[in-house]
This record gives sequence, structure tokens and C-alpha cells, in this order.
Amino acid sequence: MILIGLTGGIASGKSTVAGMLEEKGAYLIDADRLAKEAVEPEQPAWQEIVNWLGEDILLPDKNLNREKLANLVFNDKRMLEKLNKIVHPWVGSRFVEKAEEIKEADPGGVIIYDIPLLIEAGLQKTVDLVLLVYVPREVQVERLIRRDGLSAADAARRLRAQMPLEEKKKYAHTVIDNSGSLAETARQVDSFWEKMDKKQDMI
Repeated sequence: MILIGLTGGIASGKSTVAGMLEEKGAYLIDADRLAKEAVEPEQPAWQEIVNWLGEDILLPDKNLNREKLANLVFNDKRMLEKLNKIVHPWVGSRFVEKAEEIKEADPGGVIIYDIPLLIEAGLQKTVDLVLLVYVPREVQVERLIRRDGLSAADAARRLRAQMPLEEKKKYAHTVIDNSGSLAETARQVDSFWEKMDKKQDMI
């Protein structure tokens, strides 16, 4: 089994690359999806967040008001750290469970662990290879404004809450530059997958 840590930043196109790799036969484990499961109503992480921030953070159906929560944590580094401390342990344990299930079913498979905070959480040493989806900062800002309807100031604030992609390059074994066309990104993914195929043959 080969375990690849796929990381990037907000509006870098990480999910696009993850989808391309999944189409090629990789097993995808999405940390964001696990995090959403962790904060579903009545789950332990959900309860911790409600105890911390109060029921004002909830929508009428008891789900978290994600927009309100995002505005809170992206404007306060300490709040973001606290939220991560609540959610990350649950995500980590669910990842281990899913990875073991895949390993048992297909010992020679490739697992893509799609995790935005791979490096921030110090998990880069737990994977066989770090794959970074990169775009220049100005492209991130432009895409974030277009995608989420944010102001330039709000987009910049959200980016300041994350490790810069230039810094993440230092930890990456392979970089996919997603600042060009979709076809250009696909070519880079093709090249990367060919290398993974050769590694699989050696297992």
C-alpha cells in the first residue's frame, strides 16, 4: 500500500486533483468529509463545540451554522486552534479505521489522504509521499473571491489563517501546479500516476 498525503490551500484546486486521482483508481479518504461527519448533531465533537460556543452557533435543525463558525475562527487564530483540537482527534481515528479497511481489501492499493492541514498538523511524516497542489497567492485570492463571493479583504484574511503554499513547497515530494488550464493539470496528474504505477509494481 502507498499512502499519499494530498494537501494544498483554500481555492488551490486540491479537490479537482483528488477527483482525477480517484478516477485513476486511487482510494480517496477526504479529511474534510470526515470532519463534517464529526460535527453532525449529537456527535461528541458537535457537543464540545456547542458547549464551547453555545447554542447560538446552531441552525434551527441543530446543524452547525458553518458560515457563522467560519467567520469566527478565521478571524481569531486561537479559536481556530481550539476548533482543530476538538475535531482533529476524531478525524484521525476515523482515517486509521478507513485506511486499515482499504489495506485489508487491496494491500497493493494507493490511498490518497486529502487533508488541507497535513503539514500544519505535523502529519507529513506519517505518509509515504506529500503531494502539494499549488497556485500563486494572487490566483488563490482571485478564485476565492469568485467562488465564495468574498471581498478582497475577507479573502486575504482567510489566506492569512493558513500556511502559505510557498512554505508548503518545502515539505512536498511532488508539486502539481494548478494555476493553468485543467488540461495542463491533468497532464501533471497523469505523469504523477505513472510514477505511482511503477512503485506499485515494486511492492
